[in-house]
Amino acid sequence: MPNDYPTDTTTLPHHSEPKTSERIRVWDPLVRVFHWSLVAGFATAFIVEDDLLGVHVWAGYLVLALVAVRLVWGLIGTRHARFSDFVRGPGAVLAYLRDVVSLRAPRYLGHNPAGGAMILLLLISVAATGISGLALYGAEEFAGPLADVMRGLPAFWGDALEETHEVFANLTLGLILIHVAGVLVSSLLHHENLIGAMISGYKRKEIE
Repeated sequence: MPNDYPTDTTTLPHHSEPKTSERIRVWDPLVRVFHWSLVAGFATAFIVEDDLLGVHVWAGYLVLALVAVRLVWGLIGTRHARFSDFVRGPGAVLAYLRDVVSLRAPRYLGHNPAGGAMILLLLISVAATGISGLALYGAEEFAGPLADVMRGLPAFWGDALEETHEVFANLTLGLILIHVAGVLVSSLLHHENLIGAMISGYKRKEIE
């Protein structure tokens, strides 16, 4: 993967607004539906925990299905949805973070290098949370698609899977908090509402 910034960035002084601007659609409907559905699915599963096991399990199914769709869309989707548009090497991510600290990070229409790295980490962590949950469901409740695989395993497997599931769930929550902080920082640096952009799909296209 290249370690330099993509060519579609626009760098402006952070104390000024662009001379003129127009809005351009960046996030397609599938990306936006995926994003907010994943938020709802993970939040539901995390909040209800085992108190409403059926709701928890079905929220987990939803989350895993969403991750699978997003992986496919990351390969064949629209320009800014593709992994090739925002996945950068460690060097580019670190360079971007240094620029953020110095308040001179360039603006990206799509995900910036740090945001792209966070997307990958979240997808991996969410998937691990869901898969470990499926295994735990099969081991303890003898239900779900992994029930036949998990049936008959020693009892300690249940405890180990429960611990693993909780670790990944808490890790995912931590990554989400960091992600939200990054979105807020980037919004302030570039004078735009990135949360609103993920709702409408539109960001400003700056013109000097």
